[in-house]
Amino acid sequence: MMEFLQETLMLLPFLFATYLVLEAVEASAGGALSRMLERAKSVGPLAGALAGAIPQCGVSAAAASFYAGGVITVGTLLAVLLSTSDELLPVLVSVPEASWTLVWKIVGIKIACAIAAGFSVNGVLAVMRHLRREVHVHDLCQVSHCSCTERKGIVIPALIHTAEIFLFIAVVSGAIELAMHFGGEDALDGLRLNTPVAGEMVGALIGMLPNCAVSVACAKLYLSGAMSAGALMASSFAGSGLGLLVLFRTNRSLKENLCVLLLVYLFGVLLGLLTGPLL
Repeated sequence: MMEFLQETLMLLPFLFATYLVLEAVEASAGGALSRMLERAKSVGPLAGALAGAIPQCGVSAAAASFYAGGVITVGTLLAVLLSTSDELLPVLVSVPEASWTLVWKIVGIKIACAIAAGFSVNGVLAVMRHLRREVHVHDLCQVSHCSCTERKGIVIPALIHTAEIFLFIAVVSGAIELAMHFGGEDALDGLRLNTPVAGEMVGALIGMLPNCAVSVACAKLYLSGAMSAGALMASSFAGSGLGLLVLFRTNRSLKENLCVLLLVYLFGVLLGLLTGPLL
């Protein structure tokens, strides 16, 4: 439990920096910062995939908030979520049975697939003319009912949003942590994670649970032979850390949130099937 508390506290700098940027964007709407971010959207999936590869839950949480504020596209958000590794890589590195070759192979595969998926989704939405999203940071205040738009400056509103999201994450993720602690890992042992196709489908579902303990459990199951390589990759691709949790809390459109959720799951299963044999 102490490890969970430490990991949760490590989110605070990420969350504060995220909302500080969002408030700055809102304050300079139409200014140089907004124009710079608008131009950067064309290469967003590339940057998102590289940032998501950092083994830290805060990156996906930040990406979800940026998407909710209209700063990044859905393709960039998807690239971050798919490349996120949570605790999988640190666990693999710490176990003698896992080689550095395996770790770098997983990282490379996830980044490459996340980039391809992100640009593909952006391309489809551009053709459908649904890609462009206006910056609307004030919507975050309406969702949170925090009334911080009435306050001057960017620091106080950023602190309010940071505290609100942090408490939400702590409560929900804490409940999942307790469930995993009291029998969650044992329950995963009984699942058919070595079965072709079914293993990838179940693995992706498991990976979507917003808690780092899930990634730890999957790494241990794979190393013990209870989980196939395809199921491991499916759980890793779908394992977007706290990103989906924050997305549903901050983004006003339930339809958009469900679409992102479905895309993460489908890409997780598909990419797990395709990349599992490469490990």
